Amino acid sequence: MSTTAEKAPETTESDGRRLGWKKLVLLAVALLLVAGAAYWFLLRPSDPTAPPEPGEIVNLDATQINLADGHYLRLGLALQLTSTAKEANGSKALDAAIQLFSGKRLEQLEGGRRDVLKQKLAAELEHLYEGDVMDVYFTEFVTQ
Repeated sequence: MSTTAEKAPETTESDGRRLGWKKLVLLAVALLLVAGAAYWFLLRPSDPTAPPEPGEIVNLDATQINLADGHYLRLGLALQLTSTAKEANGSKALDAAIQLFSGKRLEQLEGGRRDVLKQKLAAELEHLYEGDVMDVYFTEFVTQ
């Protein structure tokens, strides 16, 4: 018989600590992943390039604008505001419309040219109202 006895592996306190640290690190990584997923799905800011939500439509009283050659234009406007619009005062819109249409000839207000002027007015109103106006509608457009 052999007189040498096999020694059983000894468990030391350092082995127990290593397992404890590994569990702690894995738990911390899991918590970070859960926190990151929660932020991504619940708390991240919305897309800044998303189109604005439409709000109320403000109808403005029709106004008469002097055109060239003794003609005039009766123009009624409605402003499509965003849902976050701060003001609904139409004086800026009427002033911009008068500036744009005053002195135009009748030929400049016909057909596709009217659409070009409408786009110019919409761009000017978006600037004047700092993005609070989404679109502009002609509710009345009569020339004489």
